[in-house]
Amino acid sequence: MNDLANVPDLSGHQADEPKTLAEAAYRQLRRDIIEGVHRPGEKLRVEHLKDQYAVGAGTLREALQLLVTDALVVAQGQRGFRVAPISLDDFEDITRTRVLLETVALQQSIELGDDTWEANVVASFHMLSRAEEKLVDGTNASREEWELRNRAFHEVLISASTSRWLRHFQNILYLQSERYRRLSLFRQPISRDVHAEHQAIVDAALARNSKEAARILTEHVLRTLEAVRKLPAEMIS
Repeated sequence: MNDLANVPDLSGHQADEPKTLAEAAYRQLRRDIIEGVHRPGEKLRVEHLKDQYAVGAGTLREALQLLVTDALVVAQGQRGFRVAPISLDDFEDITRTRVLLETVALQQSIELGDDTWEANVVASFHMLSRAEEKLVDGTNASREEWELRNRAFHEVLISASTSRWLRHFQNILYLQSERYRRLSLFRQPISRDVHAEHQAIVDAALARNSKEAARILTEHVLRTLEAVRKLPAEMIS
């Protein structure tokens, strides 16, 4: 549900609570699709899922339509719904488009951001670092917290951009990349220090070096693409 105002706060948690049963079911289904509970290409049968998510059939269909808008679910006419497939070509397209938009938005933020923006960047990085420390326990809760705070960090970095459309489409692309990122991040097919990558972005941003910050951000995002390329083919087809 790609609402321009619907962004996480600095704690890394969703700033608003679900307002309807359909929105709550949408969020639960979205989380389960991203985490791989429902696999790419899997048929989503309303008659089964309505009990699993404790909602009526109409409410579940409404949630599924929202996920169609997010391109995480595919509607098949009278044949119902399936989880959207994933592919390396798709992730390459997502990644390169995200780099184009996010680097421009970051450069705008660095040029226009005030002291409050700087403070928010530092705070969001601190909370992301704290979430990173909890990953050693290997629980789903710690992974979910890290993902939420990572999203908040990237959004705060570009929050001083004056273009709401740049921020909006960056958010869509970030969410689209989430399924792929989770495949790679916790399986670690390549050696990388994600904390150091984030630290380098922060350092360049606070130094107001927009060109260097954009270069480091580009490398950071492309490293995830490199990691996904190293995964077994059956995981991304």
